[in-house]
Amino acid sequence: MQFKHPEILYFLFLLVLPILVHLFQLRRFKKEYFTNVKFLKELSIQTRKSSQLKKWLLLLTRLFLLTALIFAFAQPFFKAKDSKGVNNELYIILDNSFSMQAKGKQGELLKRTVQELLENIPENKTFSLLTNDAIYWNTDIKSIQKELMNLNYSVNSFQLDQSLTKIKSRKTPYNKDLVIITDAINLEENQLKPLDKTYNPFFIIPNSEQKNNVSVDSVYLHQTLDNFYEIGVKIKTYGKSDIEIPVALYNQKQLIAKTQIKVDQLDKELYFTIPKSDFNGYVYLDDSGLVYDNYYYFSISKPEKTNVLAIGQVEKNQFLTKIYTENEFIFSQFELKSLDYNLLEKQDVVILNELKEVPQALQTTLKSFYEKGGNLIFIPSSESSISNSNLFFRNFGSLSMNNSIQKEKLITGISFAHPLYSGVFEKKVDNFQYPKTVSGFELISTYPAILSYEDQSPFLIAVSTALSSVYVFSAPIHKDNSNFKNSPLIVPTFYNMALQSAKTGINALPIGTSTPVTVDQLLSKDEIISVISVSDEKAEKFIPQQQIVNNKVKLSFVESPTIAGNYNAFKDNSILKNISFNYPRTESDLSLDNSNLVEKYENGNSMETVFNTLQTNRIDNAIWKWFVWITLLFLVLEVLIQKFVK
Repeated sequence: MQFKHPEILYFLFLLVLPILVHLFQLRRFKKEYFTNVKFLKELSIQTRKSSQLKKWLLLLTRLFLLTALIFAFAQPFFKAKDSKGVNNELYIILDNSFSMQAKGKQGELLKRTVQELLENIPENKTFSLLTNDAIYWNTDIKSIQKELMNLNYSVNSFQLDQSLTKIKSRKTPYNKDLVIITDAINLEENQLKPLDKTYNPFFIIPNSEQKNNVSVDSVYLHQTLDNFYEIGVKIKTYGKSDIEIPVALYNQKQLIAKTQIKVDQLDKELYFTIPKSDFNGYVYLDDSGLVYDNYYYFSISKPEKTNVLAIGQVEKNQFLTKIYTENEFIFSQFELKSLDYNLLEKQDVVILNELKEVPQALQTTLKSFYEKGGNLIFIPSSESSISNSNLFFRNFGSLSMNNSIQKEKLITGISFAHPLYSGVFEKKVDNFQYPKTVSGFELISTYPAILSYEDQSPFLIAVSTALSSVYVFSAPIHKDNSNFKNSPLIVPTFYNMALQSAKTGINALPIGTSTPVTVDQLLSKDEIISVISVSDEKAEKFIPQQQIVNNKVKLSFVESPTIAGNYNAFKDNSILKNISFNYPRTESDLSLDNSNLVEKYENGNSMETVFNTLQTNRIDNAIWKWFVWITLLFLVLEVLIQKFVK
C-alpha cells in the first residue's frame, strides 16, 4: 500500500491526545454523605467496573477513528499492475478487407466491429486508426464517427506488417498499445515479425458462423462462332457445399440468360451463348456467403476489322489472303523493297514472311511498333542470316537462333492450354495428322513452345507482354520445306495470332492492375479521355493516367477505379471503349483462417473487454474512501457506546 500524501501521516502523533485524556482524569469529584451506605456499597462496585470498561472502549474507538481519518487524508492506494503503460499511445488497426463481409452472430463482421468501436471508445480518448486503405492520426471517436459509419470494404488485403511500419515511422518517446482487429484470413507469420517490445498488442478475432463460399472466379471466351460468342463461366466453391444456386447473365441491366447449377464440385464451368456484338454486363450468382465475389463484370467489344500487313514475296503470301478475309481483316502485302514504313504504325499485325534479312531501319520501326501494342509474326527463310535474326530478336527478350538443322522432323506437340488455341479443340487430340518440316533452325528461348517437334524442340514460340506478342517460327513453311500450310493447324494458328491484337476478346481487369488498356484514338495535346461507371448507383468518374502513342492512347488504372463494375472510356460525348473491373478474389477462401498465429499474444473477445483490461491494469486502486467509511463507522460506534454502555 502506498500513500498519495504520506506527509499527512505525521499527524498520527495526535493519537497521544485521547490516551492522555483517558489516563489523567481532569474531572473533580464532590463528596456526598448518606445516612446509610450499606445498601449502596455493592452498587458502587458494579458501577466502577462498568465505567472502566466503557472508558477503554471509548479510548479504542477514538484511536481507530482518528487513525482512519488521518489515513483517509493521506489517500492510500495500491499501485497498478501496468503503471508504466499509463502514457502509452493507442493505435487501432482495423481490417476492412472483403473477408470481413462474412456474417457472425450479430451480422457482418466489419459492421459489428465498427459499432463496438463507436460504443466502447471513450469520447475523450485520443487514438490513431489504420484501415487497409486509410489512416487517421491522433483523432477521437467523435471526429471520425461519420467516417467509421460509412467505412467501405477495401480491395486491398490486410497487411499487418505494412500498418506496423507506418506506425513505427511516427517518432514518439512513448510505447504503443495496439488493438488489432482482423479475421486473420491470409494472415502470415512474417507479418507479425515487426511486433517488438515497444508494442503492447491485443488481438480481436471476430469469427464468422460459416466458412463456405461460392464465387464467380472468371469469365472467358470459350468459342467464337460466325454470329455468336460462346463464353465460359468458371464457378469456384470454397468449403463443403451441395446446394443449387441460380446463375444469371446480364447485359447492362437486361437479363440475357439464367440457369440453376449444383455446386457439388470445387470447380465448375458453365457456358452461355450471346450475339457477336458489343457486350457490357456481368455474371451474378446468388450465394449466401461473401457478396463481393458474386458478381463478375466483363465487356466484349464489337469485332473491328484487324489490320494485317505481310512483308515478303507475293507468291509466299497467298495462303494468308485465304485466312485474313475481307469481312474480318484489312489485309495488305508488300515486298521489302516497296514497303512504306509509315504504313506500319497503322497496323495491328505485321508478318515478316521469309525475309533473308531484316534491315536495321525496319528493326527500329518494328521495335517501336511492338512497344505500342502491335503483334509481330516472324517466319524465317531458308537463307536467313542467323546473326541478323539474333540482332532483331534482342529487341524482344530472351530469344536466339542457332545453326540450321537439315533434318526432317514431325510437329507433334500442341500446347492446348495456350490462349492461341483456347476453344479450338474440344479435347486433346491423339490421332492427329502431324505436319512436318524438312529443315529449320534451332531456337533457344526461356519461353514455352506453343508447337513443338517430336524431340521437344520448339517450332513456334511467343514472347508476350500485356500489350503485344512476337510469334517466331523455327522453320520456313513454304510448300517445299513443310506441309504445315496443308495442316488443320494453319488456320487457327494464324487467325488467332491476329486476333490476339486486343481488338476482340473479353475485357475484365482486376482493380489496381498495372496492365494498361490501349484505345485506338488520335488525341491532340489538350484532349483527354475520361472514364465513367455505367451504373447509376456507383457513378464513379475519373481521368486515368494516359500516354499518347501516335494514333493510340495507353490508359493506366493503378489508382482508379476503386469500385468494381462496367465503365465507358469517353472522349467528349462519344464512347471509345467498354472496360470492366473486378475485385481480386484473394479474400474468397474463408478457410484460410490463421488465427492460431496470434495465440501467443493477448486476445480479447470484444472492444469492451480490451478497454476494461487496459483500464484495470493501468489505474491505481485508491482505497481512501474505505477509510472515510471506517471513520464514520467508529463515530457511530462511539455514539452507541456512549448511549448504551453504562
